[in-house]
Amino acid sequence: MDRPQYLVAHLRRALAEDPRTAELGVQVTIRGDVVVLGGEVSSVERKLQMEKVVREQLPRAHIHNDVHVTPPCAPGPAEALAD
Repeated sequence: MDRPQYLVAHLRRALAEDPRTAELGVQVTIRGDVVVLGGEVSSVERKLQMEKVVREQLPRAHIHNDVHVTPPCAPGPAEALAD
């Protein structure tokens, strides 16, 4: 692999610009020959697509996908405020 800081920037850009992912808030860390993905996304599909985008950029890298899926949910009931 190249210098880790350049690879991190390259991967973050790929994840942000690829229409399958379009993720800006995902953390990318490189530890040796392992790419670690972290953060939260709204679906399992998005999580898997992120790994696919990284694999396309670095086919030989080991990828540890530690992204958590937090599905969107409807807001709860309104809170009643007392006067």
